[in-house]
Amino acid sequence: MRRSGSTLSLMVIGASLAAGSLLPGPAQAEQVTNERDIVGLRLGQRIQVDDGTCPAGQIKEVTGARLSSTGVIRSVTCVLRAGNRR
Repeated sequence: MRRSGSTLSLMVIGASLAAGSLLPGPAQAEQVTNERDIVGLRLGQRIQVDDGTCPAGQIKEVTGARLSSTGVIRSVTCVLRAGNRR
């Protein structure tokens, strides 16, 4: 069976789209309700804390920012909640 170039191209595009849908999406940050629940924060790890300290539509994000002689230093910022993209 002989296929035309355009039919073969469509098959390749379809296979690529199907394979792409199997790939995992962006990583979700872990979420806790209290900052004291964060134990063993690793360098670069992001954990969202839903404790109501940030303005409406935002959530506190704790990040393992730097490594010091005493362990990982935390950075705390308020970021948009995942559902509030504009």
